[in-house]
Amino acid sequence: MRLIPLLLIFVGLSALTAEAASRTCRILFLSGPADAPEKLHLFDGTSSQEVELTRMGFSPVYSIAAGELSIALLPKPPPATPEPGATSVVPVGAPTAKISEDVADFYLLVSGDPANKVAPVKMQVINANAEKFLLGHQLWFNLTDCRIGGLVGSRKLVVEPNARIILDPPASGAEDYHVNIQFIPPGKERAEPLCETTWSHQPKARSVYFVLKPQGMTIPRIMGFPDFRIEEKKE
Repeated sequence: MRLIPLLLIFVGLSALTAEAASRTCRILFLSGPADAPEKLHLFDGTSSQEVELTRMGFSPVYSIAAGELSIALLPKPPPATPEPGATSVVPVGAPTAKISEDVADFYLLVSGDPANKVAPVKMQVINANAEKFLLGHQLWFNLTDCRIGGLVGSRKLVVEPNARIILDPPASGAEDYHVNIQFIPPGKERAEPLCETTWSHQPKARSVYFVLKPQGMTIPRIMGFPDFRIEEKKE
């Protein structure tokens, strides 16, 4: 049986201030090319802030304006007013993403896009609201054309191609659990082994798992990132 190891990357504790008037996000730059920028400016329609395009884990926690809006990644802060002849301070063609009003917490999944002349990236918003994605739960995001399934501890895992699910805690406490995951390639009916190993449950973290197929590979890869957060105590 061919086993594909899980790349499980632990990120440090990140502090954030809980504010009703804002939302939070963390950025992840999966499989970013070597010549891609390490930092860009995230503009939420009101303000701009420099953000890290972290490749081997989640970025720090960033605070974003509330409400329905469109965000953009830019090489530098936008001007205070549109350039002559422009209708927006955001350059035409800049990578953007829509965020609905009900999204209070999200992950910003960034990938390379060399064709974009403003900033060579594209992005996707992944809703991570706490009421749906609780501590100890797992968010699985299948970015491949394969069907993923198997057992994750005490839970049955089934993720369709280009889909996402939230999995209940696979264990009852801070303990190890068995994992056995297979994949079914497009056009096939027989499952092939992907990962059989032991993982450790982290009940104080929300864990995010991405299934992706790197360029030139036929077998998917699993990448997991626990997301620890602590709220600052108000004085």
